[in-house]
Amino acid sequence: MATKTQYYSSIIQYQSRPSFKTKSILTFLLITLAFPFGKAATFDVRNNCGFTVWAAAIPGGGLQLDPGQTWSFNVNASTARGRIWARTGCNFNEAGRGTCETGDCDGVIQCTAYGQPPNTLADYALNQYNNLDFFGISLVDGFNVPMEFSATSNDCTRGIGCAADINGQCPNVLRAPGGCNNPCTVFKTDQYCCNSGSCGPTAYSRFFKDRCPDAFSYPDDDQTSTFSCPGGTDYKVVFCPSKAIAQMHIQNNCSFTVWAAAKPGGGRQLNKGETWTLNVKYQGRIWGRTNCDFDENGRGKCDGGDCDGLLQCQTGPRAPCTLAEYSIGQNNVDNLDISLVDGFNVPIGISPTNTSSKSKNCRPIKCAADVNEPCPMELRDPGGCNNPCTVFRNDQFCCRSNICEPTNYSKFFKHLCPDAYSYPLDDATTVISCLTGTSGYNIMFCP
Repeated sequence: MATKTQYYSSIIQYQSRPSFKTKSILTFLLITLAFPFGKAATFDVRNNCGFTVWAAAIPGGGLQLDPGQTWSFNVNASTARGRIWARTGCNFNEAGRGTCETGDCDGVIQCTAYGQPPNTLADYALNQYNNLDFFGISLVDGFNVPMEFSATSNDCTRGIGCAADINGQCPNVLRAPGGCNNPCTVFKTDQYCCNSGSCGPTAYSRFFKDRCPDAFSYPDDDQTSTFSCPGGTDYKVVFCPSKAIAQMHIQNNCSFTVWAAAKPGGGRQLNKGETWTLNVKYQGRIWGRTNCDFDENGRGKCDGGDCDGLLQCQTGPRAPCTLAEYSIGQNNVDNLDISLVDGFNVPIGISPTNTSSKSKNCRPIKCAADVNEPCPMELRDPGGCNNPCTVFRNDQFCCRSNICEPTNYSKFFKHLCPDAYSYPLDDATTVISCLTGTSGYNIMFCP
């Protein structure tokens, strides 16, 4: 959920694919490194697994972490390329030399080189454009250990995770001792490695994306897996994070039928007044679909929010649609927001079920305006009101470059729904933040 930018994706691609070191990226990084500013960031790396892992970091080195142990280290401000990962199945001698089953870094405990696949990666860049930190979880090198990556200071509530049982469900052709390989490691072709400069999702990348929607699943993955916090923020990386669960009560208060959708979760027809309750964990999205027609096999189509013509959604929605986004149990906090980055189709409200919660910023938010009626003609769609990125597909509206400012279109959405994200780099003042376990949440269509 939250801020989505192109810049950090370039950092990830820069790390993972040396052939993609474009002149513009190199120039920007060199300028950034030449003028460092801000304070060092503290990273706390915790092993919450029931087995020993050998944590690794560039920069930082490495350390054996038994269950429950934490390793803290500082990273210099303006560090443009950093990553943290877990190594498993290691055996080191007294001199710190040996081997690991996954994530091995040239056979040393103090890593000075990146780990060998498969390994789950926490990638970051500090004090970059507009003094923002950019961070994300990447499965471009495969998966070995579940991971949470979250902010711990600076009033930043960002947190992401990849805690699915990927190893247990890994396709046979991608299986590796101790982990699940990315297809590039196995097949070494342009289709999976993106060596030619561009590539699209595949069945294998969708396998990873469906289980960890906030993680990069292939080198040219979309930008919704990039997150940001103000420079100077401290962070926590947890291996094998706890599995916090929250209840979502999805209610249709509209005068018409809505086909509710959730990823993960599927979908369900909701007539007026009906409620669908979901137990959710980690991260996901909920939205309403309108004017749908499904056959007895659950196949059909919707005007707004359609998900590949299925009643039981397996993919994200087609724009335009109003999104309720959530992240549960990140740094012991639940974060929820309303996003119009994919446009608008149905009014939505989010509220905690425990109104007496004393958690900071644990309050209701909503986008209840009739955005469809005053929608600018050029943004109108049979399913609702498009975001300008969907219509014009340029840097100004899609934030594909390093700079993205509010526009007349985003101001149109913001004026009508001040509690919602109106464009990818909108501020985060409208995020609900509740202590994990203190409340469930009501997601209401037409509040």
